[in-house]
Amino acid sequence: MIHVNLMVVSSVDELAVRQDLVAAAIRAAEQCGKDVADVPLSTIARTAGISRSTLARRLQGSRRALDEAVRAAGIDPGGRSVRDRAIEAGAWLVSERGPARVTLDAVAEAAGCSVHSLYSIFGTRDALFGAIYEQYSPLDDLVRLSTESADFEQTVASLYHTMAVALTREPRVATAMLADLFGNPDGPTARIFARYFPIERASVGGWLERQVEAGRIRDIPVLLLMQQMIGPLLAHALVQSAMTREAHWDESELERTCSVFASAFIRAVALPARGGDPPTNHRLDDAKGG
Repeated sequence: MIHVNLMVVSSVDELAVRQDLVAAAIRAAEQCGKDVADVPLSTIARTAGISRSTLARRLQGSRRALDEAVRAAGIDPGGRSVRDRAIEAGAWLVSERGPARVTLDAVAEAAGCSVHSLYSIFGTRDALFGAIYEQYSPLDDLVRLSTESADFEQTVASLYHTMAVALTREPRVATAMLADLFGNPDGPTARIFARYFPIERASVGGWLERQVEAGRIRDIPVLLLMQQMIGPLLAHALVQSAMTREAHWDESELERTCSVFASAFIRAVALPARGGDPPTNHRLDDAKGG
C-alpha cells in the first residue's frame, strides 16, 4: 500500500494537491493497469468519488499539478517509482565514479528527483547504497543456489558462474564497491558489507558446512572455506578491471575463467573419493582445456 503526505505541493505552480486525490490517481492507475499520466481525469474523479468538474476545480484545471504531486509522493507518472530510478541512477554512478565520490545530489540529478525525495524514501545515504548493493549483487541467486539439491561439483560451478556474472555485468557495482572496501575498510561501504554478510554467511557458508558434515570436503573453518572459494575470483576481477578499465568478459572467457577457479577449489578442498583419489570434475577440466 502506498502512503503519501497529507498535502503535496506542486513544484510547478505551488498548487496544493490533497492526499485523497493523489491516492485516487495512484489507485486508478493500478486498477487500469496504466501509468498515472495515461489515466483520464474522469476515471480518477470516479475513483475519488467526485465529479470530473469537481476534480478539475480542485486542481484549478492543472493536470500537470496532479502529475507533479504524484511524483513528489514517490511514484513517477510514467510508471517508474522514484525509488527504482534512484537505485538505477546510483548504480551507474557507483560504477563510473566509485561509491566514495557519489553524492545524493548527483543521484537526485541523474534520477530526476529531489534530494528530499531520496531522504524520504531511503532515510540515509547508506540505506540507498545498501539498496543498490542488494539489487546488483548476486545475493538472492547465491541464497537460492545454496538451498538447491544439485550435486557438489555442479553447485560449485553454478556459484562461480553467478559470482562472475555479477562482477562483470554493467553497471559494475560489485567491483566498484569491492575496490572501495579494500581501499577504505572502515568506510561506508564496509558498513554495507557488514549488513549483508550474515546472509551470505548463512547461505553459502551454511552450504559449505553441510558439505563438511556429509564428508565431501575437508573440515576447514567455514570463513576460510568461503575466502578460498570467493577470494581468487574477486582478486582476478579487480585486477582485470584495473588493467583494462573494464570488467566485461565474453561468454567463452567467463566460462573458462569460472571452470579454472571451480576446478582449483574442488581439488583443494574435496576429500578423496572411495577409490582414493579426490573427485575430479571432468566437465570443468574439459572446459579449461578447450
